[in-house]
Order: sequence, then structure tokens, then C-alpha cells
Amino acid sequence: MNWIHRITMAATLLAATTAALAEPREFEIDEEHFSIMFRVSHVGFADQIGLFLDAQGSFVYDEEANELHSGEVVVDASSVFTNHRRRDNHVRNSDFLHARRHGEIRFEADGWYPSEDDPRSGRLTGQLTLLGETRPVELAATINKMDYFPFGHEKYTMGVSASTTIVRSEWGMTYGVEDGLVGDEVHLAFEFEALAQ
Repeated sequence: MNWIHRITMAATLLAATTAALAEPREFEIDEEHFSIMFRVSHVGFADQIGLFLDAQGSFVYDEEANELHSGEVVVDASSVFTNHRRRDNHVRNSDFLHARRHGEIRFEADGWYPSEDDPRSGRLTGQLTLLGETRPVELAATINKMDYFPFGHEKYTMGVSASTTIVRSEWGMTYGVEDGLVGDEVHLAFEFEALAQ
């Protein structure tokens, strides 16, 4: 194989790789690297922190255009964990998540608006379904890194951090709000790695 042929083949491979990255790609959130945390005031003394331990998600993203085409995250409401069994059972019941009737908490993304100062950070908009009620939400989101993972699966990976604050009574979750036992505002934070399919 002469040097011209080698250069031609290398250029072809590079062009193919670039084209693959330029097209919208489906990413699936890695369940082993997916954390959903919530924080809410407890009688004003301190914030109670909790997690959801079971969630799945996927989205379609065009890296070159920095455009989100679609996205969805589904959370198992019964997977809530606050490090206290009795409290966990209370949060699962009809006072809060009503997990028997509304087993899924769902977020469907409908927009990504990058910041002019930093195109990797911006606003992520979508619809949050909680207790059977669907309302719009907006998250502050940052794409931390996009690259091939250096070991293990070695897949093309996107790392994302996102957060928002919701007013839970807007979804009909009013227990403890009026008497100040449990805060109405709930801070949500998401950390995940997603793998290109």
C-alpha cells in the first residue's frame, strides 16, 4: 500500500467519523451513573434530602448543531429513598407520591436553549408528569463532557448536570404545606452519563 493510498484511507475514515458525530444520535442514560436527588425543607429546621433509585431515560441529540431533538426520563415513584424506612413509606403513600396509583414520574424534554456565553450550558424545557398532572418545567443544564469513555465500555459518552426547583402544590401535592411542616418548593438535581447507541 503506497503512501497516497494510506492518506486517502485515513481521510475517508476521518470523514466518516466526523459525519457520524455530526448527525443526530440517540443516547441512552447509563443506569449505573444516573443520580436523581431532591431537597425540601423539613419544618424549617433543615432540608431533607432524598433520592430516586430507579430511573431510565434516552434522548436524541445533534452534537454539531447543539440541538436536542427529543428526550424522556421515567422514574419509578416507589424507588424513593430518604435513608429512613418509615419516612420512605410515608412519601410513597397518598400524602405525597401516591406511588400505587401513579407509579411513574415522567419528564419529556421539548427544548434546549444554549447560553450565548457558554454553548455547553443553557435551559432545558419540558413537561413533568407527577401525580397524573402534567405541567411545564425549566431546568438549568450543563453538558460537562462528550468523549469516548477511556475504559470499560469505551462508548461515546455525554455527561450532564441539571437542576430545577418546582412548587409541588402545583401538581396537587399539598400535604404539610399550609402548616409549614414540609416545604412547597422542592429542589431537584440530576447527574448522569449517557451512552451513544
